[in-house]
Amino acid sequence: MKSQSFPIPSNESKRVEALRRYQVLDTPSEQSFDDFAFLASHICGTPIAMVTFVDADRQWFKAKVGLETSETPREHAFCAHTIMTDKIMIVEDAKTDSRFVDNPLVTSAPKIRFYAGAPLIDREGLALGSICVIDHQPRQLAPDKQRVLEALARRVVAQCELRNISSDLASALSDVKSLRGLLPICTRCKSIRNDKGYWQSVEHYLASHSEAEFSRCLCTPCLRLHFPDVYSRLVSEGKLQPEVSPSTLGLKR
Repeated sequence: MKSQSFPIPSNESKRVEALRRYQVLDTPSEQSFDDFAFLASHICGTPIAMVTFVDADRQWFKAKVGLETSETPREHAFCAHTIMTDKIMIVEDAKTDSRFVDNPLVTSAPKIRFYAGAPLIDREGLALGSICVIDHQPRQLAPDKQRVLEALARRVVAQCELRNISSDLASALSDVKSLRGLLPICTRCKSIRNDKGYWQSVEHYLASHSEAEFSRCLCTPCLRLHFPDVYSRLVSEGKLQPEVSPSTLGLKR
């Protein structure tokens, strides 16, 4: 880190690792996150609102209202203090708060006087950033609006998780599509020739193209053909359903 003039959570390395897994840093604006910032600004009646993520040495804004910059150094970030707890942090007048009185964001643009931020806590209890509102004048935030800000924080985290799920589904769909088309398969041993020209077992090929896991067993036809005594005993004991003839189902072997 460039500086340690900001508080550091005890789980910092795990927290940053979790943030990176969401793959949200430096991504383009998205309407869903923009809506959260707008709602926070509108409901709390502030000219500035942001959805922020606190990286190792910076604070990056995924969504913002009333602000042009896209990030600030972490040592200047009010949100660096917000992520130290799972509760909303309120600074009614930054000029009377020893933590922020000399902060460049207070002494110069955007001239923060009031700040309220709710931490973005993921399902592992890690604080990824915050959704915050800012005013140029000292003020208070009513309890009902504090609860709204906390509710919006939970919705932001849910949206992050939804992004991850959508990404995983897209990746899974890509894997499924990669199995489409003509697969060269040996008629005797059932090995599959991969795209590099090498022959692989079915299990190895599917494992390298999906997240499927395999358990080995005997299908009913093979059990009946190769181990007829075992097959008969299991059927008689009610532990195995008798094999249905394919012709009965109108199928061909």
